[in-house]
Amino acid sequence: MNFFEHQDKARTNTRKLVLLFTLAVLAIIAAINLLVLGLIAYGDTQMAAEQPDILSPQFLLGHLDLILVISLLTGGLIGIASLFRSMRLRSGGSVVARQLGGTPVEPDTRDPLKRRLRNVVEEIAIASGVPVPDIYVLEEEMGINAFAAGYSTSDATIAVTRGTLENLNRDELQGVVAHEFAHILNGDMRLNIRLIGILFGILALAVVGRMLMHSGRFSRNRNAGGIVFVGLAIMLIGYIGVFFGRWIKAAVSRQREYLADASAVQFTRQPDGIGGALKKIAVAQHGDKLEADTEEVGHMLFSSSLSNLLATHPPIMKRIEAVDPRFRPEDLQKAREDMEARRQAKQAEAEAEQEDEGEDDRQRPRSLGGRMLEPDNLIERIGQPGLGQILAAVLLAESIPKPLERAAHSGEWAREVICALLISDDEAVRRKQLGLVAEHLGEECERQVRTLLKAGRELSDQQRIPLMEMAFPAVRNRPRPEVDKLLELVDALIAADGKVSAFEYALGRLMKKQIEDNRHPERARSGGKRKLENCVPQVNDLMRILAHHGHEDSDQAVAAMTAGMKELGLAPSETHALRENWHERLDAALDKLDGLRMRDKGRLTRALVAVIRHAGETVTAEAELMRAVCALLHVPLPLLAEESSGSESRSGADRE
Repeated sequence: MNFFEHQDKARTNTRKLVLLFTLAVLAIIAAINLLVLGLIAYGDTQMAAEQPDILSPQFLLGHLDLILVISLLTGGLIGIASLFRSMRLRSGGSVVARQLGGTPVEPDTRDPLKRRLRNVVEEIAIASGVPVPDIYVLEEEMGINAFAAGYSTSDATIAVTRGTLENLNRDELQGVVAHEFAHILNGDMRLNIRLIGILFGILALAVVGRMLMHSGRFSRNRNAGGIVFVGLAIMLIGYIGVFFGRWIKAAVSRQREYLADASAVQFTRQPDGIGGALKKIAVAQHGDKLEADTEEVGHMLFSSSLSNLLATHPPIMKRIEAVDPRFRPEDLQKAREDMEARRQAKQAEAEAEQEDEGEDDRQRPRSLGGRMLEPDNLIERIGQPGLGQILAAVLLAESIPKPLERAAHSGEWAREVICALLISDDEAVRRKQLGLVAEHLGEECERQVRTLLKAGRELSDQQRIPLMEMAFPAVRNRPRPEVDKLLELVDALIAADGKVSAFEYALGRLMKKQIEDNRHPERARSGGKRKLENCVPQVNDLMRILAHHGHEDSDQAVAAMTAGMKELGLAPSETHALRENWHERLDAALDKLDGLRMRDKGRLTRALVAVIRHAGETVTAEAELMRAVCALLHVPLPLLAEESSGSESRSGADRE
């Protein structure tokens, strides 16, 4: 099942869950109505003597006004409570992490364990083609656990416990993080947030019943007994609803955990990674237990110690056997000995020291051009990057000049990194751009940009987008006015020479889209209901722009565009290059195409690959433009790993 099928399945599951919970709420409303009508019928001595049938049409019609009032009050209570809880979670996954006692991992942290965690998260994010999530550590939690939360890839948060950092080696940590990325990429997070909101609404009814029961117990009113009875009944009905809600949640969550485990193995090609983490949980007493109240978020965790009807995770031993068919029970002893023999802090410190010592030995990566991209392979890699993407991300991250990497991870210098990436080699344009930096951010920032320009002389074209992704978490967490001012400056720097290159378009649009989705995560949806056949002019513009950026020869560009349209079964209406305002035409096209159905986005992505691979190799401008296009379509394009070490790249200078 590829990314687009996963997204469609997630949407289908969401609709099914909404239907199931709607039925549950209707059943609760019906039960409350029957309770009240029963009290009316049998509480009145005269009416009780007549033995009324409270389900008869005459009785129901006679109390229709009361039924409507009760239904509105009950449904309104559940709906308002659910909406309230959902609104509180609207700010994104960081809200959940903070509620569980998580503390953010700063981009420039010097803690060896946290640095290792950040490196692993960055590598998988870059390989997957999604923004680097916010990272949290639950410092007081010594069990081995983790979770991902949020509405979309742009507001995602990954949190791990202190026990995870101290007990897992790097491969095992990578397996756990890859498991959480699978939840991010498979569309599970939005479903998880909705589950929290809906279950909270049903729970609120039980809480109201409990409050009525307690108030009746301490009341001197002669009807106190009736209030206690009503409160007890409502509380029981509410908790029965909660039980069935949790049962539905558990049934859905268990299958998703198996899928996420399998995806983690697909990411890393190391079953021993996630398998080792699961084994350590199995041998540790309460190895995955959190001290914080996790009833609401239990379905979001990496593992859960529950093993009953309401368990949101499969049994730990079955998960181990699924990822490691060679597993034997005696293997757990080895995991126990490993945990007792050492803690991972020492290993992480050694890794950090080795990283610092190897700073001068870093090499520029091989060219990412020259690849033969197969549409089928790329489609399968979307949302499920493989070992090639992970290794390419590691190579890119390690080869970025150390001063630039540190600046990107710094809250003080991250903005300047973004600016430095946009500074032109043309002396006249450079002076104008540096003047704009001083005008918008101040002279001190302009001096910092100049310093970074000297450090970045050896920065390759392929490292620019990953460096921007590294800097983005520090940028987006700055005060909103500062971020808005930076966005204005980015636009001004791009417009300084009167032209827009593919890289400038990619950086500018990626920043805007990620910040927009981060601020309004509930609006970020992977797919809509629009059909591809209703967007032919926009598809034609997209194909034309991509083809002419990747082919200097006009005839080759037309042939590449035609190949892409043929993949969709369409004929191109216009084939000439867009020289003026191509970026505005592309914005308009992508704005409409983002509303496509997921299956049509899959078809479109396949056609875009056909355009790129027409000449048998890829230039940097094509890769950067493709990265931006997919991001604006909410399709996580994985890092394009090199297939052949002997291939040569075409000249890839950006063109306007």
